[in-house]
Amino acid sequence: MVETNTFEGVTQIHLSRELNGEPLYWVAVYLVDGLLIDTGCAYTSEELALSLEGRDIRAVVNTHFHEDHCGGNREILYRHDVPLYAHPDSIPLIAERPFLYPYQVMVWGYPEPTKAQPIPSVIETEHYRFEVMETPGHSLGHVCLVELSRGWCFSGDIFAREKMKFIRPEEDMKTTVESMRKLIDLPCERLVLFTSIGRIVEDGRTALASCIENLEQLALRVKELHGRGATVEGMVEEIFGGEHAFCELTNNQYSTKNLVRSLLRMGYI
Repeated sequence: MVETNTFEGVTQIHLSRELNGEPLYWVAVYLVDGLLIDTGCAYTSEELALSLEGRDIRAVVNTHFHEDHCGGNREILYRHDVPLYAHPDSIPLIAERPFLYPYQVMVWGYPEPTKAQPIPSVIETEHYRFEVMETPGHSLGHVCLVELSRGWCFSGDIFAREKMKFIRPEEDMKTTVESMRKLIDLPCERLVLFTSIGRIVEDGRTALASCIENLEQLALRVKELHGRGATVEGMVEEIFGGEHAFCELTNNQYSTKNLVRSLLRMGYI
């Protein structure tokens, strides 16, 4: 399933596997001035390639190695003889078949291994100059692309929503907050976030600051409960009213317990 929109000359392509006529989970990729940022999942790779027919594609970037960001690499590179760039930490993971849980196989599928090149510090297109920022926290080898003259930030998965309720076990909230602060401090008048879930956030600094504030308040609450001897499960119940439904659906990968554990490591304790 494919939906295409434009914003300030940037083409946003929404992609989702379709099941019984309904989308399972939307992800977004972006095409701007010949630069394709992420390629979605394996199930939508042919649809993405068809939607890009006749388009000028000169380079591809994976913001990180997760299967919903690199799953279309093989199909795009087959049709377009262009370089594929990724952070050095992501390159070996993009080049091998990943381990996936059943929910990942159902929603996104296995990406075909592809060979990426180390991403340069700056990617210049015909009209724009994209600075590459290392923004770990969500994953190893995560990068954002920033066009300072336009105030554009293609933010991958470093930000999705202001109030976080669940994360994967490998995510680190302390590092995520540090990465978000780097984005807030960018020397540009405005900051528009082009997110991988399809949100285009025109007041990106306010959204990032709100997310940071919420995480810090949660960390302080976790510290208080930890000091009173509460368990992680007890904190989940006390603060969030119980575990999120995604926990069972994702084999305990996306869970509120993971968020609480990461908050315990944020340095407020």
